[in-house]
Amino acid sequence: MKFADILKLSLNSLTHRGLRSWLTILGIIVGVAAVIAMLSISAGMSQSMKSQMSNFGADVLTVSVGRTRAFGPESGFGDRFQPGSTGGPPGSSTSTTTTTTTPTLTDKDLLTISTAEGVDTITGIISGRITVQYLAQTVTVTVEGVEPSAWNTMTTSKLASGRFLESGESTSVLIGNGVANGMFDYNLTIDTQIRIGSKTFTIIGILAESGTGSFGGDDRTIFMTIQAAREIVTDIGSNEYSSIQVKVIDTNAIDQTIENVKQALYTSRMVTSDTADFTVTSPTSMLATIQSTMQTLTFFLTGIAAISLLVGAIGIANTMFMSVMERTRLIGILKSIGTRNSEIMKLFLAESGIIGFMGGLLGIFLGFIVVGIISSVGINIMGLSRMGTNASVAIVTPELILFALLFSTIIGIVSGLIPARKASNLQVVEAMRSE
Repeated sequence: MKFADILKLSLNSLTHRGLRSWLTILGIIVGVAAVIAMLSISAGMSQSMKSQMSNFGADVLTVSVGRTRAFGPESGFGDRFQPGSTGGPPGSSTSTTTTTTTPTLTDKDLLTISTAEGVDTITGIISGRITVQYLAQTVTVTVEGVEPSAWNTMTTSKLASGRFLESGESTSVLIGNGVANGMFDYNLTIDTQIRIGSKTFTIIGILAESGTGSFGGDDRTIFMTIQAAREIVTDIGSNEYSSIQVKVIDTNAIDQTIENVKQALYTSRMVTSDTADFTVTSPTSMLATIQSTMQTLTFFLTGIAAISLLVGAIGIANTMFMSVMERTRLIGILKSIGTRNSEIMKLFLAESGIIGFMGGLLGIFLGFIVVGIISSVGINIMGLSRMGTNASVAIVTPELILFALLFSTIIGIVSGLIPARKASNLQVVEAMRSE
């Protein structure tokens, strides 16, 4: 029997079983769609995280006070987002619990860190949430005080218009794209004057959209000199800082530089690794923590989605057993006219394989719809529209599509293996006697 004949007979059998075939295929459709949705969301979120982390600068470390437990001891992601610290993306409002609130970073810490091996440039940062008034509208925005000469060499943000800050400018500010566009009823432009706290400042530069808006990054931050910030952020002492940023000499030795900075601060602050009242983080450590957490979550969710594929496989096996029972006499007739056992087996395997293949195709189509809906909802809810035109919370790759199609087909074939073997082993006389 030729393969074309086997395929024709299999398709004819599935067509005649109608509703039962479609219900069997439905189990595979749901399973494939669920797996595609889970894996594509994981891929999309991982890519988004990488894109956002890259905007923080791979060669910049952040030293902040306290030790957050949100992601475990000294976890990079949680440390960066602790309250009262700009160790993370400026403006983040994520709430975590720290082991202490009394330590501060001072000029002494700046000097100590600058002596650590591997450190290139260092600057203190002052941060606070301050009311900003433009025309008759008032909003609360994150304000950062920076040392322009150092900060300008560390930042990865680009200018949309205007220029960067210069040392000594006490009444000038640099604003993020999100502050300039969308935060107020009227967009802000260069040379516009705004009132921050009790002082009036002139906008001398607007940053290009950085893609870190969902983390409260540069897009929604106002930058000014440290001297100006000390006048409006009143809860920070005259020689204190919210955080310290450090630019390393060699990104390939960033882990060693982090260790050098820690050891220097251990000695200066008279603490140990167990009693440390500060945290040193980098974008790479943050990303590693996030990805590890997401991989675990993806594995768990994909496992749940795979259960529906298992149910679909059981449905295929059940359908094929029923098919063997219903066509026992036909099997006997085929064998009586010379059809070999291997050809009988191929006939039923082709039938179960087609069920898996069709379920995979339709599951991929349904998966695209689900992914599209999730992406649209996720972008609106999570504010990812501020991350740029390429932002997405889900990515369906060609490799994922091919994997889903091959996997569903293989599941179909494997599920029909036992029924096909049973059909091929039927004796001609017994099969012919079947009603």
